[in-house]
Amino acid sequence: MKDQALGINGLGRIGKLSVWQHVERKKFSKIVVNIGRKVGTSLEDVATFIEKDSTYGTIHNYLYGYKAKRVIENLDEKSGSMTINGLPVIILRETRNPKEIPWKSHGVKVVVDTTGKFRDPTLSPDTPGGSVRGHLAAGARKVIVSAPFKIKDKTTPLPEDAVTSLMGINEADYDPRKHNIISNASCTTNCLAHIVKPILDYFGFQKILTISMITVHTVTGSQVVLDRAPKSGDADLRRNRSVFENIILTTTGAAKALAQVIPEVKKIGFMAESVRIPAKAGSITIVVFNIQGDPAKDPVTR
Repeated sequence: MKDQALGINGLGRIGKLSVWQHVERKKFSKIVVNIGRKVGTSLEDVATFIEKDSTYGTIHNYLYGYKAKRVIENLDEKSGSMTINGLPVIILRETRNPKEIPWKSHGVKVVVDTTGKFRDPTLSPDTPGGSVRGHLAAGARKVIVSAPFKIKDKTTPLPEDAVTSLMGINEADYDPRKHNIISNASCTTNCLAHIVKPILDYFGFQKILTISMITVHTVTGSQVVLDRAPKSGDADLRRNRSVFENIILTTTGAAKALAQVIPEVKKIGFMAESVRIPAKAGSITIVVFNIQGDPAKDPVTR
């Protein structure tokens, strides 16, 4: 997409790695990153954060190997600009509310929201604190949400202009003429869907009595470093335990998100659990199918 800018809202793990990916691919003419707050004491501190990652190393090693030199240069504090691997990158640090981010003035038409905070596509742009629709109000044409949708009002259906689309599963459901808010679900849902769909296609949902799954997942930013007293209203007390010392049983929304992309799953009994372990990257999903008949005779098991 030459002469088009990509917007990235949020600069956590997903936001940072999205920057790394796009300065490598160079499908857009520039990248505009909204952090929404001051970072450190200067733009150099932002550049250092983008450059180095405790899990994945440095961006220049990621791009060119261990002998590579720094690829971030031409920092301009006043404009918030820099170049990364030769690609212009603009850093915005003024507002977190999506509708107030100046996407239009920067030529941004596609925004990737990596904050994990704006997941309800039913909320209006004027919702206090902001909403994912604020990006559209601010000039974007498409918003990709890096997390599953989470609608607060359970009686409200998914809006017609929103869709959950997984590559290799239901990407044909995406209609560019009407869908403006797109979720790619979660990492667990992507993993689970590519296990379930071929089994479902082969046997048919009529022969699958139940499906159970457990995902063993590394820690996320929502967990705590040291034990803390639960906040008012906290229901999942295990998440208040230190990520360093505990294997933490918790919940996963993967099954619900899976039903959005493979509707037949709704007709099958489905159980899903999640375990968080003291590690910083990676996960595994274990799925058990209870199938009517003798699957040992079928080539799918070989």
